[in-house]
Amino acid sequence: MTAAAPPDPHTRRHLTWDGCFNVRDLGGLGRHTPGAFVRADSVEKLTAEGWAAAHAHGVRTVLDLRNDDERGTDAAPRPDGITTVRLPLDGIEDTAFWEPWFTDWRWGTPLHYRPFLDHFPERVAATAEALAAAAPGGVAFHCAAGRDRTGLVSLLLLSLAGATPEEIAADYALSEARMTPVFTALGRAEEAAQLAAAYRSHATSPYAEMLKVARRFDGAAYLAAAGVPGTTVAALRARATGQPRG
Repeated sequence: MTAAAPPDPHTRRHLTWDGCFNVRDLGGLGRHTPGAFVRADSVEKLTAEGWAAAHAHGVRTVLDLRNDDERGTDAAPRPDGITTVRLPLDGIEDTAFWEPWFTDWRWGTPLHYRPFLDHFPERVAATAEALAAAAPGGVAFHCAAGRDRTGLVSLLLLSLAGATPEEIAADYALSEARMTPVFTALGRAEEAAQLAAAYRSHATSPYAEMLKVARRFDGAAYLAAAGVPGTTVAALRARATGQPRG
């Protein structure tokens, strides 16, 4: 039997931002300090009230991981004082890498994480550098659904903050219950049910697959191998944990 994800003991991590469905603070996992980093689905859908909630939570930078062709028009204006940084993570133009995944059920699951990490270290490095260099204040990072590109960045940040593989996997699994409203809002309502059925047919789960990835991932070692300076890794860890860089 596939192990189920344990319940989340940090209920205060779960945020309500009107217009989004899959938002939570990474604080409380490992040494991660509340308010430093928030994972989310596309903030384009936020209402004025949703943006006000994000600003009140301390968010001052939004990192958009989506590709250019995924971007649309904001439902409400972004508040003054929040800077948006756009840095597509996928590298979707690398068709030799991506085309085999388009018909593979593993796309949109942690099963594609290790191949991605091995193939695109420079893109992960650029993302880490952007997070470390963000202006003072909280950073919200997002893709479309807040699950996979966002989940990969969460893996990196949580590893740097000393979260256990079980914590990382449980955090990833929390997104699954939120996928139906997320994909309905994206006009792709059938995708959540299709992926859930694929997991069942392969006798596995989001938690089980993410746990395998997290057990074999060391964020600091990965970034060092990708050429990220040690000072940048230290700055990113310090930002995640709220500790001095030294």
